[in-house]
Amino acid sequence: MSGRDLAAMRTEYSRGGLDESEAGADPYALFDRWLDEAVEAGVHEPNAMALATATPDGAPSVRIVLLKQLDRRGAVLHTNYESRKGHEVEHNPRAAAVLLWHELQRQVRIEGPVERVSAEESDAYFGSRPPGGRVSAAASPQSQVVPDRAWLQQRWDETAAAPDAGTRPPHWGGLRIVVESFEFWQGRENRLHDRIRFRLVGQTWDRDRLAP
Repeated sequence: MSGRDLAAMRTEYSRGGLDESEAGADPYALFDRWLDEAVEAGVHEPNAMALATATPDGAPSVRIVLLKQLDRRGAVLHTNYESRKGHEVEHNPRAAAVLLWHELQRQVRIEGPVERVSAEESDAYFGSRPPGGRVSAAASPQSQVVPDRAWLQQRWDETAAAPDAGTRPPHWGGLRIVVESFEFWQGRENRLHDRIRFRLVGQTWDRDRLAP
């Protein structure tokens, strides 16, 4: 062990607050505003989020992914459908995610059911990736055990040399979290943080405040 006193590590949060009038009635509008402010503040990879999925019997797993689209249909990421998260959402189609912006002392949580995006949407995003990223997506058997790094490199080289190197493989594409719940967290002094939650009820958003 490192010997560091982890219990003594703490930061006082004092950048601002979030009240109901500032939050408004539309969580998507608030998310867009906060994301813009994260970009303007120079947050590194402001679209990075921790994505949690679970097996049918409830065993969870979490990893960092990149949010690639957010609109009224939900939050989209792209992955190998044969990966661990791909198998988990296939059999337990719900997910939760959190974006953390340290510089602004903020985080946003989202939750909801998961669905695949259309093949046309997956093709469009795949085509926008750098060539090397497209090759890696096709070459890597994500989440599977492989012999070593040299094996991966050889597979990448072979895939890059194939005539269809730039084509999206059928096992790779987008997943959409159909957001049913947003929670916006703003750090406050003395750990009396602001937590504003929005839950979709029918076609409207119900807003409430949670204790920190």
